Amino acid sequence: MTHPTVVREAARVIAIEAARAYVANIRPIDLTNPGVLVGHLMAAETLLMDIVAAHDEPTEGAQV
Repeated sequence: MTHPTVVREAARVIAIEAARAYVANIRPIDLTNPGVLVGHLMAAETLLMDIVAAHDEPTEGAQV
């Protein structure tokens, strides 16, 4: 399914800004606490998957 270019670009910007906001709000991480580390890794993975998905979907006029 293709989406209008404006919608895809908005999704891309939102995904990237969400990742930037997450990183900007990270406080010093307790490297001895595995639960905190796993939580940050899972959040980062989810944000990266959102960025990839936003860039993988074709836009209007794109050849599939």
